[in-house]
Amino acid sequence: MPRGLARDHEDKRMAIRAGAASYFAEHGFGRASMAGAARACGVSKALLYHYHASKEALLFDILDMHLSRLVATVGAVAERAPEPRLRALVRAILLAYRDADAEHRLQLDALSALPPGQRSILRGHQRRLVEAMAETLAALRPNLSGDRLFAATMSVFAMLNWFFLWHRTGQGLSRESYAELVANMVLGGLPAMAD
Repeated sequence: MPRGLARDHEDKRMAIRAGAASYFAEHGFGRASMAGAARACGVSKALLYHYHASKEALLFDILDMHLSRLVATVGAVAERAPEPRLRALVRAILLAYRDADAEHRLQLDALSALPPGQRSILRGHQRRLVEAMAETLAALRPNLSGDRLFAATMSVFAMLNWFFLWHRTGQGLSRESYAELVANMVLGGLPAMAD
């Protein structure tokens, strides 16, 4: 009879994801090793391989969990009117990025290291995030479509991603204040966009 999973299996897996994400982000995925990831996680290399067959499998697990959580966060935004929905989406995404800097860096820097099938799954998560924002912007400005809608949508994500790049805890605007600033800029800018 096969052994069942240990009670703390998911807790260990979560801790491994977090430790390995920090290690990969700090050292660069290409230069990182499973031995280094095991040291960073405080576990044996054998235990790391018990959870993940390869460095790429570990990276996929990290990014799949990170992006799945973002998709769930965006899906949980219940606001139906376009303006409060935009404000809620921007705020929810920024708050979901908290304590996920390593995962976010890996999403930006290491996605191409994965095999095509895994990249496709992760890009599907990314598409769902983009679609949620695009639908909200289109509801705010119904004549915005095609390339212009895509550019506006990606500009919102660029502003949100910028916070990840420059913000230092305890300095500058809080996430909440920055979310309000971004929402106000978008709401103020959309009416000025030419048809």
